[in-house]
Amino acid sequence: MSATDVAAGRRPGATGAAAGYRPGATLSVRAEWRRQLSRRRTQVALGFMVLLPLIVLAAFQFGNGGDDTNGGGEFGSMVDLATTGGLNFTLFTIFVSASFLLVVVVALFCGDTVASEASWGSLRYLLAIPVPRSRLLGVKLVVALGYSALSLLLLAGTALTVGTLRYGWHPLRSTIAADLSPGQGVLRLLAVLGYLAVGLLVVAGLAFLLSVATDAPLGAVGGAVLLSILSSILDQITALGVLRNLLPTHFSSAWLGLLSTPVQLDDVVKGAISGIAYAAVFWSLAWWRFLRKDIVS
Repeated sequence: MSATDVAAGRRPGATGAAAGYRPGATLSVRAEWRRQLSRRRTQVALGFMVLLPLIVLAAFQFGNGGDDTNGGGEFGSMVDLATTGGLNFTLFTIFVSASFLLVVVVALFCGDTVASEASWGSLRYLLAIPVPRSRLLGVKLVVALGYSALSLLLLAGTALTVGTLRYGWHPLRSTIAADLSPGQGVLRLLAVLGYLAVGLLVVAGLAFLLSVATDAPLGAVGGAVLLSILSSILDQITALGVLRNLLPTHFSSAWLGLLSTPVQLDDVVKGAISGIAYAAVFWSLAWWRFLRKDIVS
């Protein structure tokens, strides 16, 4: 330690860190947000969230003269109501995106974030700055969740904008509820988005766990998506009985209860608890694994 440091009263910490070293200043959320925004996969994913409602709108426009072959069930009902107003168009866009597209996008942001650094060989250099491992994971997780939430908002916001411009500002309609005024309809849509965000935490947690466990980004992203699909398939097997309640995707459609009159919250509450619990377990395992992992790439 130099005489200047002694005169200024600066001494090395008990951990041996250099004088003035602050772990909290090594990697900021803002810096990581900019890094991720500059990546092509982020730009493409966010761009597609804006493009999808336009594709759906164009499909309705070019398909107006076709036969009515929508079929029955929830999907057929959503299609029938999609062109009756901007709120209904937004609801339809969310409906067709929730089961697969949003799963892929969340898995992409959360599964690629750490594994990509390892595949590029830059992870060990980040830790050598040095960035504490827990801080690196925390910042990357916050940014990944932030971009996942932004994707969901872009999808709904774009659908609401183009749907309203094309079909007007009308009450929210569904086959399981009375017509809701536009103001109430917006609140119901926000509740649906909130529930979907909580449900997608399961995918985010699993993808993040796989991201710290492998150096292959595609493996982390694909693994999370495939396991989510597997859970959905098992949920269709009624022979499993009450065991299906333990599957992370069992309550994935509970958001439909938010559209009923009166609102059905039982499955919504169970789904929210399930999503948060699974995500907490996966993130805890990710931290445990990464803090003990030998970083060689």
